[in-house]
Amino acid sequence: MSSLCHRICYRWSSLRIIGLVWSSKQEIKVVPVASYSLQSRFGLNACQCLLTQKLWMLKRSDLSSSASSLPPSKEDGNGYRFTESGILLNTDHIHGKTELPCVVKDVQSVELDVPPYSPFDELSEEEALQIEASPSLPPTSFTLRDYVDQSETLTKLVLLGVDLSKLERRPNVANMLLRLDFNRDVKERLLFLKDIGVDDHLLGAFLTRNPFILTEDMENLQMRIQYLQSKKFSKEAISRMVSGAPYLLNFSVERLDNRLAFYQRELRLNVQKTRNLVTRLPKLLTGSLEPVKENLKVCRIELGFRDNEIQHMAISVPKLLLASKKKLTRLFDYLHNTMGIPHHLITKFPQVFNAKFLRIKDRHLFLEHLGRAQYDPTQPNYVSLDKLVATPDEVFCVEIAKGTLLDFEAFQKTL
Repeated sequence: MSSLCHRICYRWSSLRIIGLVWSSKQEIKVVPVASYSLQSRFGLNACQCLLTQKLWMLKRSDLSSSASSLPPSKEDGNGYRFTESGILLNTDHIHGKTELPCVVKDVQSVELDVPPYSPFDELSEEEALQIEASPSLPPTSFTLRDYVDQSETLTKLVLLGVDLSKLERRPNVANMLLRLDFNRDVKERLLFLKDIGVDDHLLGAFLTRNPFILTEDMENLQMRIQYLQSKKFSKEAISRMVSGAPYLLNFSVERLDNRLAFYQRELRLNVQKTRNLVTRLPKLLTGSLEPVKENLKVCRIELGFRDNEIQHMAISVPKLLLASKKKLTRLFDYLHNTMGIPHHLITKFPQVFNAKFLRIKDRHLFLEHLGRAQYDPTQPNYVSLDKLVATPDEVFCVEIAKGTLLDFEAFQKTL
């Protein structure tokens, strides 16, 4: 039996069926095998029946040329009979005999793709050692640490300084990172960030804060940079804005344009001052506008500042627009109502809103205790808000309070 037959018999032990029809002129013709007969009588499935038919059709010429070597047949003398399906079967098999004539004994060997090892083969110890098996990844995990050694993307992100422990606590971020391919998804975007001026040592912190930029379309990212350039932002300004507000490039061009228009309209700024404002505090473009609207309303209505005063304070101290309402009202109440400082002096030094309330309170009470709490610039011993808030304790005590640091510390203990 040929190599092909051996393979077929090894795979399908029941494949020993033949169908032949002898014509009156002694010509051998291969009759198509009815799949339902093979399935019902010999337990073959549809794939096995189909392969049997193909083998017979491929060797039709070989069967015809070898007809002279076969013994003459008779319908009832040599044990053959036609079945209802048109197949000529050996009646010896029906009576329990096991041998059937095989017409494919001379079929040429056809190489089949066979796995090097079968799951039923017994392997020697040397063969078993030659089989390489990759360690399997855990199907579920609460940490990305289990996947770092198996993922090129995670390995290189760690080398860049990305804090995976922070990312894995954020919804859907861990699954997103595991689906990324470094060369296809990450590499091009890292080069893009470097091209627009993000420093190498900031890339890890940038991706830790905004990993979603790795899924942004490159065409959209380029379009947003082109928009900022069209608004006359310099390369240094764009680099500072992107580094300071990592989500800036996730905003569409339309959204960025609406944000710039909002600040220009609400603060009555020209184009240049609007650029300077958002360059100094790029979070104004990416954060919520609700705190900004609330602070503008508080400054106008509750604190009583005029529009030009609000404009000056916002340009000088952009953080004023994002400060909490409680902090603004508390500081202003103490400065204006307790210390007696008018609006125009507060406007002249808006950095006072960045100071801590207790720092201002302690120093004012110490000056008041010494009789030097004078905030009117037209009077002697005038103390400006700049010196009251910005100077270190040593300088404040010696130059302004005309005392010592020990005196100030002793006074603080009495409060």
